[in-house]
Amino acid sequence: MSNTRQTTNTSRALCVIMGGGQGKRLFPLTKDRAKPAVPLAGKYRLVDIPISNCINSGYRRIYILTQFNSTSLNGHISRSYKFDGFTPGFVEVLAAQQTLTNTSWYEGTADAVRKNLVHFLNNDFDQLIILSGDQLYRMNFQSVVSQHIVTGADITIATMPVGRNEAKALGIMQIDDTNRITRFVEKPKDDAALDSLKLPAAMQASLGIPGGESYLASMGIYVFNRRVICELLDNPLSDFGKHIIPHAIQSRRVFSYVYQGYWEDIGTIRSFFEANLDLVSELPRFNFFDMTAPIFHAPRNLPGSKINGAQIDHALVADGCIINRAAISRTIVGLRTIIGSGTELKRVIILGSDYYESIESVKHHEQKGWPRVGIGENCRIENAIIDKNARIGNNVTISPAGKPENHDDKLYYVRDGIVIIPKDAVIPHGTVI
Repeated sequence: MSNTRQTTNTSRALCVIMGGGQGKRLFPLTKDRAKPAVPLAGKYRLVDIPISNCINSGYRRIYILTQFNSTSLNGHISRSYKFDGFTPGFVEVLAAQQTLTNTSWYEGTADAVRKNLVHFLNNDFDQLIILSGDQLYRMNFQSVVSQHIVTGADITIATMPVGRNEAKALGIMQIDDTNRITRFVEKPKDDAALDSLKLPAAMQASLGIPGGESYLASMGIYVFNRRVICELLDNPLSDFGKHIIPHAIQSRRVFSYVYQGYWEDIGTIRSFFEANLDLVSELPRFNFFDMTAPIFHAPRNLPGSKINGAQIDHALVADGCIINRAAISRTIVGLRTIIGSGTELKRVIILGSDYYESIESVKHHEQKGWPRVGIGENCRIENAIIDKNARIGNNVTISPAGKPENHDDKLYYVRDGIVIIPKDAVIPHGTVI
């Protein structure tokens, strides 16, 4: 029997997940919660994706940096990620705070890491893995770190092949035949610049990238050596993509790790909506059913969902729901959702509820003329996101038809052509939106 020996030690990495700023592009879902805490796929949160990727990669020392509305994020992390006393590891939220030397908010991704470097350096690590908190993908970071070590890189950037139109909105890398990055251009719009950044056909073939012309786009996933991250942050530059990386390419060994799987940046309402709805497809591009690398979440003691004569077509139904004689298609039904009879839902994302109402609570709210938490009877809802704990009365119609792409109302918002009913909203019986 032959012995195999690991030639690179990929276990000495520390992970940092960037929680983002105010999350303006995801407003109003970020009105009362940090961006990483935005619900996903009926029962998860956005932050569960990068945390699960870290855990499945064997990395259990994880920091999450945030600065807005971090209460719900803290609660989710404390409920979801508890390692036993025999397993070294932690998942910890670091919110922006004032100190004797720093009194400002995070000014960018690099600035956020710089202001927390003192905490990171208290850990014994060789590589710092920096991740985004609003992307949907599955990746084994051991492979990235292994390549990083083998190539002798100072920095490794995960990249993915994209087409010409996508390239105009992303940071595009140019590499040599060793995968070393020689050039970086942020959001190239000029045709001449795009042509110069295109992957040569021979290189595209050697990387196994199929199809027509391709460009390598940064995924916002970085691996830094411990010494290098300290040196590169010894300045006031605020952002990795805009400042640190372009500067480092000229003086450091910066390499590309080419990833060829499903990846989606879900930082906008439209991308959030479409990424969620893709999950109800018969063969979704992201597979939550892959138990070789499961996506973890908070354990809940909820009953199985109850379906009382509903017609359901291409939907995802989370735990603890009660669905009466409704017609539901291409819809995600979040935790503890109650849906009344005669209601029709098409292309709707329901984020669910944090609690079940007691009989006394229902009576109390009925006396005020409020509907119960959930969706009432005989409603017609399409192309909408219903945030948590919303109360939608009977005979309510919700649709973006005839409305501007972006609009604010006292009862609802429209973003990217999608109606959003905010958290804890009350939509009276008979309302037409």
